Amino acid sequence: MAQKNQNDKEALRQENLEQTVSATEQFYNENKKVIWGTVIAVLVIGLGILAYSKFIYQPKCVEAMQQAYPAETSFQEGEYELALNGDGNVLGFADIISEYGSKAGKAVYLYAGICELQLGNNEEALSYLKKYKGKEPILAARAKACEGDAYVALGDYTAAVRSYKAAAATADNIFAPAYLLKEGSAYEALGQKAEALACYKSIENDYPSSLEAYDIAKHIARVAE
Repeated sequence: MAQKNQNDKEALRQENLEQTVSATEQFYNENKKVIWGTVIAVLVIGLGILAYSKFIYQPKCVEAMQQAYPAETSFQEGEYELALNGDGNVLGFADIISEYGSKAGKAVYLYAGICELQLGNNEEALSYLKKYKGKEPILAARAKACEGDAYVALGDYTAAVRSYKAAAATADNIFAPAYLLKEGSAYEALGQKAEALACYKSIENDYPSSLEAYDIAKHIARVAE
C-alpha cells in the first residue's frame, strides 16, 4: 500500500512537471517575438553603453584632464585669474567646466571656486563650491571652509558658521583648529560669545599643539569677559 501511494505521488509529480513544461512551451511559442525582441534590445543597449564609455566618455575624460593641467599649474603658482579664465591659448577652469563638466575630475569645481574667492567674486565662488561633490575628507572640508570665507565676505555670518562647523566636522585633522577659529570669529560677529568661547576652548583642549592654540588664550579672554 505504501509503495502504491509512493507511485501515485511520483506519477502526480511527473504530471505536474509535464503540465508546467507544456505551459512554458506554450507561453514561449505565443510570445517568442516579444521575448527575443526584448533580449536583443537589452543587448543593444548594453553594447551601446559599453561603446559610449570606451570610445566617447573615457577619451573625453582624458582630454579634459590634459586640458586642465595648465590651469592646475597656474593655480599652484597663485595665478588665479589665469587659472580660472585661461589666456586664449590654454583653457581655464571656467572653460573646462563649461566644455567638459566634471570629466576632468570633481576638483575642477573646487579649483574654480577658490579662484573666484581669491579674485573677490564671492557669489561666483559659492556657485562653484556648492557643486563640488568630492569625497576626499580634507578637500571636502576645504571646500566648506571656503564657502564660509565667501559668506563672511558677503556679511552672512550665520551661513558662515554653518560652513565652518561642517568643515571642522568633516576632517578632524591639522586643519580643524583653523576652521574652529574662523567659526569662533563668525560667532563673535553675530554677538554670540558663548558659542565663540566653545570653539576657542575646543582648540585649547583638543588641539593644544596646533598653531592656532599658541595665542588662543587672548581669544578666550576676549569672549569670556
